[in-house]
Amino acid sequence: MSNINEIADGYVERAAPLNPLEATYCGIPGYDDRMSDLSPEGFRARVDLDRETIAALKAASANDESEQVAKDAMLERLGLAVEFYDAGEATSDLNVLASPLQAVRQVFDLMPVEGEEAQRNLALRMAAVPDAYAGLRRTLLESAKNGHVAARRQVIECAKQCAEWSGRASSAAESGDGTGPESAGFYAGLVGRTGAEGALRAELDRAAQKAQAATSEFGAFLESELLPYAPEQDAVGRERYALNSRYFLGAAVDLDDAYAWGWSEVKRLEAEMNRVAGLIVPGGTVDDAVAALDHEPGRKIAGKAAFRDWMQELADRTIVDLHGTHFDIPEPARRIECMIAPTSEGGIYYTAPSEDFTRPGRMWWAVADGVEEFSTWREVTTVFHEGVPGHHLQIAQAVYQREKLNRWRRLMCWVSGHGEGWALYSERLMEELGYLEDPGDLLGMLDGQMLRAARVVVDLGVHLQLPIPAGTGWHEGETWDAELAWEFLRAHVRVGDEMLRFELNRYLGWPGQAPSYKLGERIWLQARADAKARKGAAFDLKEFHSQALALGSLGLDPLQAALARL
Repeated sequence: MSNINEIADGYVERAAPLNPLEATYCGIPGYDDRMSDLSPEGFRARVDLDRETIAALKAASANDESEQVAKDAMLERLGLAVEFYDAGEATSDLNVLASPLQAVRQVFDLMPVEGEEAQRNLALRMAAVPDAYAGLRRTLLESAKNGHVAARRQVIECAKQCAEWSGRASSAAESGDGTGPESAGFYAGLVGRTGAEGALRAELDRAAQKAQAATSEFGAFLESELLPYAPEQDAVGRERYALNSRYFLGAAVDLDDAYAWGWSEVKRLEAEMNRVAGLIVPGGTVDDAVAALDHEPGRKIAGKAAFRDWMQELADRTIVDLHGTHFDIPEPARRIECMIAPTSEGGIYYTAPSEDFTRPGRMWWAVADGVEEFSTWREVTTVFHEGVPGHHLQIAQAVYQREKLNRWRRLMCWVSGHGEGWALYSERLMEELGYLEDPGDLLGMLDGQMLRAARVVVDLGVHLQLPIPAGTGWHEGETWDAELAWEFLRAHVRVGDEMLRFELNRYLGWPGQAPSYKLGERIWLQARADAKARKGAAFDLKEFHSQALALGSLGLDPLQAALARL
């Protein structure tokens, strides 16, 4: 009988060729020239592997504590993947941020562009984009005919993304004369960055043309064929939401309690922000403090390149400061790259290093069109979230632990509540450690926390169609919808309208994910409190962090169970 680690390593070996996109995202070499099969048959093959692996895990016994954690983590993750598939969620997945549609395009951001081998991989993978989208088209249409389809808002916004990437206009974005804005398109721009010449350049150009045409055609499919099936209502209801919440948290939570707690967090943060604002502008409001900070020359940076350099310097300095004091950071994980993303969709995200660290962990900023000036007070906490002690420390440290973690735990396991919860916890931790003593930087952290708390209220409120509670002083008793969500976010979150609209569309199309940040942080804080209670005077914060991160990414229920056994 195979042991748990053998089953896990075998799963990675079989999963990578079934999903080359995921292999590249995970940093597994050897699949950069291939594209995932997004047809119904491709989805079925991947879930069949999950079912087979679950059966093998249940029949196997763990040899030690590490294997028990691995078994619990894999059963939880793969079990939810099967539930997702059986419920029609996996094969109907279409949203503005993280569905198979975006995975096809975004994977190219992670691929090197220099050298003949890298450029050949780019050409082969771009040439495979048409088949990938043809398969996804069949999957989404088949799912829609079976009653599983994204809401109308998501279909329309995704069609607009296809238009932007392909350098053409969707019908939703066309001007009155039937024409729309045109650009070179993402794939043509990618080829331009390679600097390739001769026959290889010609091959890249042909592949880019195919990829762009396929992207444009997929956008047209969304508008003409999928849109008629799409419901107007954004809300997914309690049953679907509960499944999505468990998937993103790796834990089952009381949704009504989470909604009430979200409101309490909004109120707590409002009070704290008002207090800190008074330190910046005595007697002033939060808006007064924000205005003062935005007009302070020492907190402003002009230009994307200069902003990237500022992020890089802060990220590097933080690694030096924290290593050997509050954390022990492995040598390969002491390198991070700050990048400006090649698209302008807005948002900040992290991508993991490759298995051999030849591709470092990277912090990406997809700067919105027209943005050329940046306020650093807002983003100090973002660097902590995406870099160290946030995602980069958490993920790169797991990748590094070849001797302690099997390959699935190091490379393929990602749980939003664990990862985003840790990163949000890290922002608060940096205040505890004295890195946010500047009132402006502290206000930036609190403002980010407010965004995450508002997400809990809005996401649960809209998707469960909950009433706004009495005592809030705001639309009391009314039932949440997208319009009330927009009004609430604009009143509580200091983000530009374009970015905020994208954020709201994200919440409406990705139920349960946005609250996983704040609810994940809540569970991390509870895990720390539980460890303190168990160990009393022997509790050591650095040791707690080390032991928790050494477990790698896993669902928050398995995390708490594993920590309780330490």
